[in-house]
Amino acid sequence: MPHEPQPQPADELDAEAVRTWSSLALAALGRAREDIDAINVYPVADADTGTNLYLTAESADRGLADAFPEVTDGTARTTSLAEAVRAWAHGALVGARGNSGTILAQLLRGVADVLGDQPAERAEPGEQGPGGLLARALTRAAEEAYAAVAHPVEGTMLTVAGAAARAGEAAGAAAGTAVEVARAAYDGARAALAETPGQLAALGRAGVVDAGGCGLVVVFGALWQALSGQEPAAEPVRGRAVPVPQSPDPCAQEEDGPAYEVIYLLEASEAAVGELRERLDGLGDSLVVVGGDGLWNVHVHVDDPGAAVEAGVVAGRPYRIRITHFGDERRRARGERAQRAVVAVVPGEGLAGLCGEAGATTVLARPGEPPAVAELLDAVRRAHAREVVLLQGGADLRAAAAAAAEQARAEGVRVAVIPTRSAVQGLAALAVHDPEGSFDEDVVAMTAAAGATRYGELAVAERQSFTSAGICQAGDVLGLIDGDVAVIGAGLPETAEAVLDRMLGSGGELVTLVLGPDVPDAVAERLEAYVQHGHLAVDTVTYRGGRYSAPLLIGVE
Repeated sequence: MPHEPQPQPADELDAEAVRTWSSLALAALGRAREDIDAINVYPVADADTGTNLYLTAESADRGLADAFPEVTDGTARTTSLAEAVRAWAHGALVGARGNSGTILAQLLRGVADVLGDQPAERAEPGEQGPGGLLARALTRAAEEAYAAVAHPVEGTMLTVAGAAARAGEAAGAAAGTAVEVARAAYDGARAALAETPGQLAALGRAGVVDAGGCGLVVVFGALWQALSGQEPAAEPVRGRAVPVPQSPDPCAQEEDGPAYEVIYLLEASEAAVGELRERLDGLGDSLVVVGGDGLWNVHVHVDDPGAAVEAGVVAGRPYRIRITHFGDERRRARGERAQRAVVAVVPGEGLAGLCGEAGATTVLARPGEPPAVAELLDAVRRAHAREVVLLQGGADLRAAAAAAAEQARAEGVRVAVIPTRSAVQGLAALAVHDPEGSFDEDVVAMTAAAGATRYGELAVAERQSFTSAGICQAGDVLGLIDGDVAVIGAGLPETAEAVLDRMLGSGGELVTLVLGPDVPDAVAERLEAYVQHGHLAVDTVTYRGGRYSAPLLIGVE
């Protein structure tokens, strides 16, 4: 049953107050999201700040709900303040969207760092109960948010967070209650928001306040309402949103900036993340890395999304990778849909970057964790097109792809599923994709290209078993052709050569090699030379599949 926000007694800062704060913030962001989207001009005028903040708050609220188990046996377990704020911050971290949502996640983490370690009923020296504790939490939140952004800019939501923290600290130092600290923070945030057009030229030219800061004022208003029971007078932009002026060619806006937004969750050590920050800072801008304790949310704007993803692979284990082309986002900002888009399911981050550069919206398939219907449907929605070609990526995804396509069609999107069984078939289909031709002709051409591509894969046997090529032992290298084991060998290069011989025996013009993360470049060089020596008219291209990719994928067209 959804939680119904209830007014809290003044100065009571506990788990229920946090739950109410979250619910009120989510509801208020839901009401204000379109207005906030409409004034989004910095750092990219893509009209999604309100939506990103709302989706981040929604994920945070779901995480918080997990800390309040349903009572099924007549007994109730009390949820502590520490449990509540940690669950809330974790939910925001794993679901953070966009630049603004990523910063919001770090703000909540800062709150959790203080409230999660310090029970409200135990004040530190010099603090006066929950008021002083809340003031310290808001200060930590602002500090951590500033630290998470590679190059902080004033006139943004960072400025609003800092002003709210300073106002809250002043009220806490004067022995204010939690309600008084919350009210001071809210008033400080509103005053700072009003000043943002004078601090950031892009806002001044458009005649709007900062969109991210606007959303943060909503969050602080929800905090005050949760503790006081009084509703803020008005949403910060309610009734006075100013649409962003469009140039004659809106697609040309911000064309000097990076073309892609890359976001992913990353499991990595703090030391590795420090090196990652430096590497990503050299690749693009709007770099925000938030999190801690081994789990991070990485956000950056780049021209080379593949390099940004590969940097994450070097640092640790990236997943939930989202690559967005700003041209698509600007079309969405104007309420327009692209005519056609491609959604591709791929088994490695390197392939995700490669397909993203080709304009596809990608979904990462990890070994043993095929994407669910909801993930595929979300990708179709993110593509934001009237027509979508879905490259399913594997036979085991046929049912999920069909179900996602059916739901998307019910929403008015024309979807065609191409039953690719390997990533190399998807690459072949993407290579002939023609967004300017008719939908039916495009689907036919892509299907034909995929179908004309024989696919091979090399894997390592985990145990003794019977195969179509005989009995294999644990550790043997298996060479599969079109899904069936055709060769059993001792080493990867030798087995790959045997597979290539069989696949090229019936002809071919192009060999595609996709190397797994642990396969050295020398193997690719050997196989390229082997193909050139035995088949002079056949070209070879090699890609890095990245983490989760099979040791070697082979395509023959």
